[in-house]
Amino acid sequence: MLEKGYKNPIVIQRADPLIYKHTDGYYYFTASVPEYDRIEIRRSKTLQGLGDAEAFTVWTKHDKGEMSNLIWAPEIHFIQGKWYIYFAAASNGEVTGITFNHRMYVIENVNEDPLTNNWVEKGQVKTGWETFALDATTFEHKDKLYYVWAQEEQEVEPESHSNLYIAEMENPWTLKTKPVLLTKPELGWEIVRFWVNEGPAILKKNGKIFLTYSASATDENYCMGMLTADENSDLLNPASWVKSQEPVFKTSWENGQYGPGHNSFTISEDGEEDILVYHGRNYTEIVGDPLYDPNRHTRVEVIKWNEDGTPNFGVPSPDENIEELKKIK
Repeated sequence: MLEKGYKNPIVIQRADPLIYKHTDGYYYFTASVPEYDRIEIRRSKTLQGLGDAEAFTVWTKHDKGEMSNLIWAPEIHFIQGKWYIYFAAASNGEVTGITFNHRMYVIENVNEDPLTNNWVEKGQVKTGWETFALDATTFEHKDKLYYVWAQEEQEVEPESHSNLYIAEMENPWTLKTKPVLLTKPELGWEIVRFWVNEGPAILKKNGKIFLTYSASATDENYCMGMLTADENSDLLNPASWVKSQEPVFKTSWENGQYGPGHNSFTISEDGEEDILVYHGRNYTEIVGDPLYDPNRHTRVEVIKWNEDGTPNFGVPSPDENIEELKKIK
């Protein structure tokens, strides 16, 4: 059993997880569903309780046109007194090889309770390029709102399927500044099968801003990398960010956990520990396209801190809770 009594997985068959602890004491959870057709929210007073919490559908894909297919990686954020969910969606089901036509979108809810039906579409978040884009996250720092996301821009790297960019926001659905490239897949572990940097997440601690991301194919090669910036630096200056040359979290063959990634961060119930939230599989023999294998489960780890103030994510812990959650499902 993990520290704080957590048992993995937390939620089964939910990939790209985001858990946000609000001021009302609830954890709010959203993630990609296996059908890729809707956005759900769960809430619970405990992390473990998310596993059997009721899933409330807040938005369903369009019948045709934009936002009609492959709804990926929703993230729920509370910004300036309102709820926002960022997600990626394709405009149809036509996929050629590994080429997708996703764009990034946002919906808004002004209600104090986000588990309501009054979510409003605010439209596409425009970056200046009409290319494959996904996995947006936001964070506030020194009274500025930032947007970090993954996008394909082959003029930057012809082999890359997605690089990571940052921009300041005018409001929660509009960019204020031009995109700034933070990282592209270039290291050996970032280009296994696919050249990918995606799934950014922000953790602020010890005077630093840590930006984690995921790399390579979504099989056992999937892993997490990290960029680090000083909290007082210019976050729109690429020189402010230092890229770790090795993965900071990767497959544990010993514990039977493969391809950990697309993470987010939250805090423990008592507020004393930072928590890594991520997905992973417990087998490597995937039949067909890994994208359509439903068994990427939501998991957590208690983060340790190194003497130099950097996070130590350890290794993915073994399954303890999966049979219990299967019974619930």
